[in-house]
Amino acid sequence: MGSESLTTNRKFDSQEQEVYLSLWRTYDRLKAIEDELFGKWQITSQQYNVLRILQAAAPDSVPTLQISNRLISRAPDITRMLDKLQQNGWVRRVRTEEDRRTVLVEITTEGQELLEKLQEPVKSLHVSQLGHLSPTDRATLCRLLGKARKPHEPPDGQW
Repeated sequence: MGSESLTTNRKFDSQEQEVYLSLWRTYDRLKAIEDELFGKWQITSQQYNVLRILQAAAPDSVPTLQISNRLISRAPDITRMLDKLQQNGWVRRVRTEEDRRTVLVEITTEGQELLEKLQEPVKSLHVSQLGHLSPTDRATLCRLLGKARKPHEPPDGQW
């Protein structure tokens, strides 16, 4: 049996479907604004995420698999993404002597400089995306999103 939305005349199969589609639509709108900003810097949001992970670990290096596990959204081809970051001079990769299969990644000075240049624009981006919500609404939204996501996270997830 279908459920009619409280906010539109659209019919949904369930309230869960309405919530899911609302999340998807919200993600799409917020992502479009993000893509516009990062496009100006010739970087993707996932590449930015990798640089932030590496910056947090600096001066230490991070194994590729650990980067992949810590990304906000899954990256099916982390190797290709790291290739692009390395071509731009933003990361450096090193194989360990102990285990040649393990590749360690570290952020370069150029990568650090890029993040520094992006700091204020990204901060402004987040304000433009969600600054219209009150602090209480943002905290509630964050709590509810975490609650919705929790059963689908890996047991050792970083979130």
